[in-house]
Amino acid sequence: MESPSEMEAQNNDGGRRPPVISPALEAMLRKFHAGYFRIGMSICGQALLWAMLAEENHGPIHRTVLLVLWSLAFFILFLLSFLYLFRCLFHFPLVQCEFFHHVGVNYLFAPWISWFLLLQSTPFLDTQNFVYTILWWVFAVPVVILDVKIYGQWFTEGRRFLCIVANPTSQLSVIGNLVGAQAAAKMGWKESALCFFSLGIVHYLVLFVTLYQRFSGANRLPSMLRPVFFLHIAAPSVASVAWESINGGFDMTSKMLFFLSLFIFMALACRPFLFRRAMKRFNIAWWAFSFPLSALALASVEYHRHIQTLPAKLLMLLLLALSVLVALLLFLITLLNSDLLLLDDDTLYNLPSNHLDSSLKKTPTSKSIN
Repeated sequence: MESPSEMEAQNNDGGRRPPVISPALEAMLRKFHAGYFRIGMSICGQALLWAMLAEENHGPIHRTVLLVLWSLAFFILFLLSFLYLFRCLFHFPLVQCEFFHHVGVNYLFAPWISWFLLLQSTPFLDTQNFVYTILWWVFAVPVVILDVKIYGQWFTEGRRFLCIVANPTSQLSVIGNLVGAQAAAKMGWKESALCFFSLGIVHYLVLFVTLYQRFSGANRLPSMLRPVFFLHIAAPSVASVAWESINGGFDMTSKMLFFLSLFIFMALACRPFLFRRAMKRFNIAWWAFSFPLSALALASVEYHRHIQTLPAKLLMLLLLALSVLVALLLFLITLLNSDLLLLDDDTLYNLPSNHLDSSLKKTPTSKSIN
């Protein structure tokens, strides 16, 4: 697979040159990619967490924290979206490279996940508001389009295609459908919510089994991207909360998904050496730790709300404190290492793509319709 710079060079050689922009913005847009929306997902996840806490505690402190956090999340997400829109306008070949990259395509779900989270946490719109409905459709349509692309390939590209391309970031496609289902359920759209939930949960089961058996695709991530293993926590956590919104209660299914995410969290927490090489130098991939912990904390809040026992409360407080601490530390570390945010040797594109392409050629596949 060609690198982004190679693809754009070929495009420019054909006589088509991008519009002239400032050199600083030009350099930024070349290095910027959808993976930076990890930051937006994390901050928006925290905003949704505090929105849920503000519903239970009507004191001024919780509402003030929510307003400040929501405003910060909106500013960061708007800035990231603005930069990515400019990238689409001035460096569309780079966006194409992401779309056809087996890891990069999954991060195209991240902007819409972030906006869905921000929409659900907004203190300014009621779920029955017409604007809320319009925004849901604006965020839902791109998720469906990406679903058709990714899940269509899984279904039609041959028996070993998913085994080769599957990696932990593939769970972002699942999370995109689940947060869409949760947002629809809050509007009372049970059928739409169930549709999105069924798409997400069925493909999550397929993906979970594929990754659990450690096929070749599961090993195609460099050590610097190993924090994305925490997405194994996020998918069942978000599914647990989404099903609670659809069903109207934290029933047996929600509990099973919550316990699964809790077990995966403990399994990863007991293996810190797995992330040792990734923690040697700051990388944007560190933000992959934050959103899954926020999702797990969200599920623990709903679990405590249903159980109302001391162990459930202690677990909720522990996960809440951990998620807030991790998000705060990452925010401060990012500010202190802002010079390392946009790297020339980004690990997202330094993957064994050529070997992946050769593996796909050796795989007996049917004729693709995508």
